[in-house]
Amino acid sequence: MTFSIADFHCDVLSKLLVHPNLTFQGSETGLLDVTYERLKESGAVLQTFAVYIPEKLNGSIEPILASIDHFYEQVLTCPDMMLIRSQADLAESLAMGKIGALLSLEGVDGLQGSIPILRLLHRLGVRAAGLTWNHANWAADGVMEPRGGGLTAQGKTFVTECDKLGILVDVSHLSERAFWDVADLASRTIIASHSNAKTLLNHPRNLTDDQIRAIIALQGLIGITYVPWFVADGEQVTVDDVLRHIDHVGGLGGEQHIMLGSDFDGIDKYVNGLTHPGEVYRLREAMLKRYSEEQTKRFLSGNALTFLAANLPE
Repeated sequence: MTFSIADFHCDVLSKLLVHPNLTFQGSETGLLDVTYERLKESGAVLQTFAVYIPEKLNGSIEPILASIDHFYEQVLTCPDMMLIRSQADLAESLAMGKIGALLSLEGVDGLQGSIPILRLLHRLGVRAAGLTWNHANWAADGVMEPRGGGLTAQGKTFVTECDKLGILVDVSHLSERAFWDVADLASRTIIASHSNAKTLLNHPRNLTDDQIRAIIALQGLIGITYVPWFVADGEQVTVDDVLRHIDHVGGLGGEQHIMLGSDFDGIDKYVNGLTHPGEVYRLREAMLKRYSEEQTKRFLSGNALTFLAANLPE
């Protein structure tokens, strides 16, 4: 059985934005977690590239457009990378043995509430959007905002427009109240691209059991992440600790709703032995000791690919 990898979150575009000397292909070892060569090595069939703008650059559209330009100029120019905008693109990419590249927004601060800009970004290929990072903006409160507010009126309009366009709404960084606002409002499904189970580790970025059940009920997906401080306490966090979160979500009825959301290039500390895509085979090997081949295949890529085949625009 072939074990392909789909990863719903990495921050390599942010590193390319901040360090213009870096290159996605042919990068010097150690400067980037996610590179073209490592994706090839890992057996990747899909990688989501987040547009995350560091706070010092945040607030305008220019760095968002610059990041998307890096996506086109550095990622999509690699021989076996293919932009995924539709169900047909995904089917073609898989049939041709390409690595699908999905573009997402991690925070919409720079749009300043503009729906026309959202529509333009959709035309450039954006197919997922998280409304905010950890703090508050014009659309919503993030998980670290002390007041814990929900969606603003503009944020609700934004979610409605995402639904119309076929842009998946990502709830990973939202405050709990904003999460429930999105869950109540979304006419389509939602995803949490890189979040774990709060029952196992009480971190604001992790999801409560009720949130996990809500995503499952909406036929959404939860990207189990390798961020050590979302996985377990202590300095030595292991692959087995990651599997505990898969067990927990599966135990809530989420076996068909589990995917991976590494957060590579968004972290400076790592799960032991899980520092870049070329090491994800260790996660696969650990899964095979605990789950069937069919379950492992679903967690590594099958659930994500089935979900996208149903939820990307036609």
